[in-house]
Amino acid sequence: MRVVLKNFRLVDEETDTNGTLIIENGHISKVFPDTLKGTIDESVWLPENNSAAMIIDGKALATSGELPLLMPAFVDLHAHFRDPGPHEKDASLPFPAEVLESASLSATAGGFGTVVCMANTNPPIDTIEKAAALKRRSDALGLIDLYPVLSLTKNMEGKELSEINIIKGDSYIPLMLSEDGKDLADDDLFLAAMEEAKRLDIPISCHCDLGGDENNAVRRVIDLGKKANCHIHIAHVSTREALETIYQEQKDNLPWVEYTRVASKTGFYLTCEVTPHHLCLTEDAAKKLGEKTWGHVNPPLRSEEDRHGLIHALNVIDAIATDHAPHTAAGKETGAPGFSGFETAFAAVYTELIRGGADIDLKRLSSLMSASPTRLLRLDGGSQGRSRLIQGDRADLVIIDPTAEWTVKPALLKTRGKNSPFKGRKLFGKVLMTLHGGRVVFSG
Repeated sequence: MRVVLKNFRLVDEETDTNGTLIIENGHISKVFPDTLKGTIDESVWLPENNSAAMIIDGKALATSGELPLLMPAFVDLHAHFRDPGPHEKDASLPFPAEVLESASLSATAGGFGTVVCMANTNPPIDTIEKAAALKRRSDALGLIDLYPVLSLTKNMEGKELSEINIIKGDSYIPLMLSEDGKDLADDDLFLAAMEEAKRLDIPISCHCDLGGDENNAVRRVIDLGKKANCHIHIAHVSTREALETIYQEQKDNLPWVEYTRVASKTGFYLTCEVTPHHLCLTEDAAKKLGEKTWGHVNPPLRSEEDRHGLIHALNVIDAIATDHAPHTAAGKETGAPGFSGFETAFAAVYTELIRGGADIDLKRLSSLMSASPTRLLRLDGGSQGRSRLIQGDRADLVIIDPTAEWTVKPALLKTRGKNSPFKGRKLFGKVLMTLHGGRVVFSG
């Protein structure tokens, strides 16, 4: 079936124009910018039998005079799905634990089409079959593309390598490896894991939480990564000092401009991500929420100086990633670290950065949330290409009302983890619809 999306503001990392986009067989077939208006008859958009087409008119969705945004769906390099895990309800808890289905619904409600999920489940995802089984379940669900990582060590105990050393071409091959927040204390074992990442030619996501000193941990994984000659990806950077270390390495050692545009990478590479909560909130918000309860996250919310450092470095940062970490209310009250992040991610950064007057435009924001992480995962080519509004790319899209103001009410979130740090805050930019392979998977 042909899908026609007309009267939208089309935005990706290289485009910002009003126009019309056509979907056929799950992929973008045509893009008509309004600069061509007057030369294209509407009959071009429609098959002979108009009833065979679904037409989505942005003007009908608009709540003001401003057209809705039509953007590539977002790509998240860092999320926690809690699946496998203890799924049974506990009558003493107001919310049951997150599961694949609820996390996937939450992702679609936030405009995400592709997600990398971490291995710190119960039991951990430390075998090829565990990762492949979760991938199969997600594919059958059909809401998002989910790519489970494998942990670096068995049972995430930091003693011996997991099955990363037997991954080969005929098995499930993850797009990333990670031990989540347990960077390995043993340098030799960590180096061996990085060498496996080099063999597989995929990034290893390092969370740099070892000992609680992010700055020294970042320096350590960079030095080990150089020895392994692999691709190191630094998760949830939160301090100005850590960013300066990363930037200096990129400036001195990496062909930065070329790297961001090529699909094939060899040798040592260094990339990084930041989260919406570190871009938008500070330690003051953590204190108000409760530093040891609802405001507790790893790494912690930092100073205003650190936050501004992250914002000013968005021209060299590779991605905005949610670190979606749903918890029960009881879990947060007893100190579980992390925030649910899918459904507030775009609105939070759009409100803070775009409407707040930071030196960043919607094209760069789209790049950080879609095209750049897509390239990092090497999902930017062929029939699986996504994150651009161009002919041939898969129609993973999100429609957003940029003028809609809404108040974050955790009880209304799709995720079972109601632990949003933006509770009660007014944000701009509401996700109206998410399409996955041309199919509507969320309509708000």
